[in-house]
This record gives sequence, C-alpha cells and structure tokens, in this order.
Amino acid sequence: MPETFDLTTAVYAKTAVGQQEIQTRSLGLSPLVRRILVLVDGKRSGSELAPFLSGNGDIEEILGQLLTLDCVEAQARAKLVASQAPAAPAPAATAANEGGESSSSEIPGLPSAGSRSAKDNEMARNFMINSVNSIIGQNMRVSLVHDIFHAETTEQLRVVYHAWASSMSNHGMGAKRLPELREKLFKVL
Repeated sequence: MPETFDLTTAVYAKTAVGQQEIQTRSLGLSPLVRRILVLVDGKRSGSELAPFLSGNGDIEEILGQLLTLDCVEAQARAKLVASQAPAAPAPAATAANEGGESSSSEIPGLPSAGSRSAKDNEMARNFMINSVNSIIGQNMRVSLVHDIFHAETTEQLRVVYHAWASSMSNHGMGAKRLPELREKLFKVL
C-alpha cells in the first residue's frame, strides 16, 4: 500500500487491537469514533462509512485517529475485488498478494484447498462459527461470524481463518484453547 492514500476511498478492516477495543473499551474512544470502529467490516470504504456520522463529524479525522491507534488498517480495493466470488461477498482479507508472493490464505501444514470437499468446508465453517459463539459469546464478533458464514470455498475459509485465530487469541479462554481448537479445525480446513 502506498504511503499516501485517500482516506475516503480506502476500504478498512479491524486489526487485533481494534477487535480488542470493541470488547474492552480500554482506549476510551468517543462514542462517534467507537461507532465507526464497530461499523468497520473490511468491505466498506471511508465514504461508505461517512453517512453513519449523521453530520456530526469528519470521517477522515475519525479514520485517521483509528489508523493512528492501530485499530483499523486500510486495504487495497483492487485486491478485495479480485478475491470476491461473483455469487457472494468474500471475506475482507485478500486472497493473493501482488508480485507472486505467497497468499494470506496459505496456512503451513494444510493440504491444498482443492483437496477439501464441500462437506469439509461446511464442517470447518460450522466449527469456526460455533467456537466464536461459545467461547467469545454470541453477538460479540458479528462481522467475523458473517465473514465465516459467507466464505463458500476452502480458499475463502482459509483467508478468514486468520481473523478467527486472532479473535480467539485475544480472548482469555480462546487463547488457552486455541492449540486444541486449531488442531481440530485443521482436520477439515
């Protein structure tokens, strides 16, 4: 990503710090800034988030604050468009890096995505959603559950896996159980 970019056209996703802030409120964000952080979903650009301010603030200022606090990160729109399936939205993370580098969906030790069946995908999707709901709590990671639910392919599930693992590791019980959960998930992911 270039050093300078238009804050209103960039697409934003929550970082681990941002996800933690949603739970703990430890940074003392104003209600308006917190509202925008909650609405960041890895699919909306700054200009798409602006209407939620109801004229009460400057979206560029708020996004700048969230970027400075490392609560959100900007993502390249071209990468997002390339990773989306035509029938359904893809998870927020990108499926491939530029320059032929390894994909963010690659997870060491797993067989190729093509070797997994539709049943494996369904089992992985259900496992990820159930573990988020039971360990972190229902309605605590709605955007993550949404991304998992809409990940139709193994490749898309592997992209959203990183957000799942991050959410689990940022939760006390999730961090303790992550090695066990990861081992079970990797049997079908």
